[in-house]
Amino acid sequence: MIVKSIRFGQFEIPDNKIIIMEKPVLGFENLRKYCLVEIEEMSPLLWFQSIEDTAISFLVVNPRVFFPDYKIEVNSKEIAELNIKQVKAVETYAIVTLPNNPEEITINLQGPILINTENNLAKQLVLVNSKYHVKHRIMNVIPSSSKETHTIKKQLVEI
Repeated sequence: MIVKSIRFGQFEIPDNKIIIMEKPVLGFENLRKYCLVEIEEMSPLLWFQSIEDTAISFLVVNPRVFFPDYKIEVNSKEIAELNIKQVKAVETYAIVTLPNNPEEITINLQGPILINTENNLAKQLVLVNSKYHVKHRIMNVIPSSSKETHTIKKQLVEI
């Protein structure tokens, strides 16, 4: 399938890489088809690009990159909606928000996106009664010592 994007131009993805949102991203309920766009220099960050709206793409990351102890409880209803047979087939992503000030970059840990990689069904969860919030500052949790950390910080600032 040919995908058109304001951010990335036109590119092709295999049909089996199309992600169908069973429960869409909040505020974007009319958009149900997405794909993940990997840019090697930005790893571990990815773009969650809408296939239906060229202007919509979300910067996402596995929340455990910045919050290694991140854990969520998924109830049986959500498991059924995504037709999950194996937990290890589920990938979790969180949306990253990029304000003008890089020190204020946040990640939404309260609204993770789950993707069943076996069938590409996905949904955004809204965690209630959770210790997680919509805005967790990333720069506060990134140690400043390692080379990898410097690379991630640089990538976030340059976006």
